[in-house]
Amino acid sequence: METKFELDYDTFLALLRLHGETPERYLDDHFQRFKKTYNEFNSTWGGGNRVLDIGAHWLHQAVVWSRSGYNVTAVEFPEMFLNPSVSELGNAHRIHLHGCSDMGTARDLEGIPDDAADIILFSEILEHITFNPIPLWRPVHRILAPGGRIVITTPNYYSWKGRAWQPMRFLRGQGGGISVGEVVGIHTYAHHWREYSLGELREYFERLSPDFTITKAKLVPTYMRSRTRWKNLVQAGLDLVPLLRPNLHVEITLPDKKRGIVATARY
Repeated sequence: METKFELDYDTFLALLRLHGETPERYLDDHFQRFKKTYNEFNSTWGGGNRVLDIGAHWLHQAVVWSRSGYNVTAVEFPEMFLNPSVSELGNAHRIHLHGCSDMGTARDLEGIPDDAADIILFSEILEHITFNPIPLWRPVHRILAPGGRIVITTPNYYSWKGRAWQPMRFLRGQGGGISVGEVVGIHTYAHHWREYSLGELREYFERLSPDFTITKAKLVPTYMRSRTRWKNLVQAGLDLVPLLRPNLHVEITLPDKKRGIVATARY
């Protein structure tokens, strides 16, 4: 596998366009995340090449890993894979498409064998989960091979532009978290239901299973650049303060399988 992904944005976009339309605004916002996540992971990885990309969307990230020599299975709602440009892109890059109609039960993951993945990507997904996650993490634990890693990228709750810094909204009696307008007016998986701190992510995986070990936990500078120069300058200055950086990169290793998922939900 290539240890660094070197393609620039324009070359990558041209590669995607060979197979039809792709959401270019989304790619423009997230391309640096795909690239930097890959490079950060590979700076310390020396294991297998089987990747399960959960929440693969339009396959942008999956293509980054596939072109670099990884064997990728992409998991997404089946409707996404009915899009001809997505299915053609997957076929062209030898990405196996695995539909999962309900992440809350994750029953569609039952068809993936035990120990079938060395790396499980969970990028910008955790903050969108609206259901109890235990039924999802059980098959993830089963599918991840001993010695494998889960890669989490998610927004930092304590980022300078995160929801931790909304005192005026609180004082106006408008609560916290996502607004009522967002709850009613935006599709379930479009906004961030819950953002985390680095400490919370450690607790999250400790509660799920004692089999999980946090291998890497970083506060990461912004991936997304504004189209306004002064905003970029402000962001660059704020990125110098680790606590205020807008992104988290966490890698969780599964050394072996002794206990499984031990967390339970109660009513």
